[in-house]
Amino acid sequence: MADITRRLGWRHLRGAPTAHIRHHRGGKLLHDGPGLSFWFRALTAALSEVPVDDRELAMTFHARTSDFQDVAVQATVTYRISDPALAAARLDFSVDPDTGVWRGAPLEQLGTLLTETAQQHALDVLARTSLSSALVDGVTAVRERVAAGLTAEPRLPATGVEVVAVRVVALRPEPEVERALRTPAREQIQQEADRATYERRAVAVERERAIAENELASQIELARREEQLVEQRGTNTRREAEEHAAADSVRAQAEAVRTVKLAEAEAERSVRLADAEARRTERLAEAEAVRSLRLARAEAEGAREVGEARAQAQAAWLRVHGEADLATLHALTGTRLAENLPNIDSVTISPDVLTGLLARLANGDPA
Repeated sequence: MADITRRLGWRHLRGAPTAHIRHHRGGKLLHDGPGLSFWFRALTAALSEVPVDDRELAMTFHARTSDFQDVAVQATVTYRISDPALAAARLDFSVDPDTGVWRGAPLEQLGTLLTETAQQHALDVLARTSLSSALVDGVTAVRERVAAGLTAEPRLPATGVEVVAVRVVALRPEPEVERALRTPAREQIQQEADRATYERRAVAVERERAIAENELASQIELARREEQLVEQRGTNTRREAEEHAAADSVRAQAEAVRTVKLAEAEAERSVRLADAEARRTERLAEAEAVRSLRLARAEAEGAREVGEARAQAQAAWLRVHGEADLATLHALTGTRLAENLPNIDSVTISPDVLTGLLARLANGDPA
């Protein structure tokens, strides 16, 4: 779209390098070319803007193959306007002098022309091709046929349009048909996957078998070595037992000799001790007899002396008592009786006893 500005009844147009501007006034061409910039009056000017850059036109349409299967074709056509003057004469590229906007829809008309032409040639190719062939080689065939058809189309050069390239993006059947077509390939892929799985499992089983055989061989070798080890241990144990038995025999013989010697020495020592003990006992018996004799003599002497002393004491006692008067003897007798009487805590005197005692005291009776 051209850039137009207003200045006091005048208009200024500034075009892009990819836009071809044609300016007519009074039927005369005043400006013609891309990227122009000029002043003009809106009431007397007739402006056209023709894009000269490459443009992409995406199209999608449906077609039917020779086996009556619907397919969707997605294609892209790259074109450009090589003759802007011819295109402006055949299509309405005029713009509003005040806004710079196209008054018509020239690019839509051009797109319709290209789409219908390309669709016609694509339908022609697919109508004589089966679905399987179209899915395999249809993209190339459709692209070549559409490119050749657009190049040979007389209306395009007459409109100043040049086709730069044609690309067919995709050619796809209906979803149900596509799923049905994918099924054999999927089955084959699944079969290949299953086969690979089986082969992998077979290899794994073979490896496991080899590992198991290696483990079994290792266990057999280990058992054999353990058997040798047990046999060697038995030999070593038997040898150790024999050596221990020999050592025990030598030790027993030495112990027996030592025991005999110790018994002989102990017997000799016992005899010596018995002799010494007998002599000591004999000496002790002699000393005890002497001591007993001396003790007996001393006891006899002491008994004799004690008897003489007792006799002398008794004689003196009798002599003293014989010389004492009767009152003294009574007093001594009472004293001895008092010494020999038991302790009396309390004395109870009945009235009869007390009366008799008082009567006796009154009569002067000492009894």
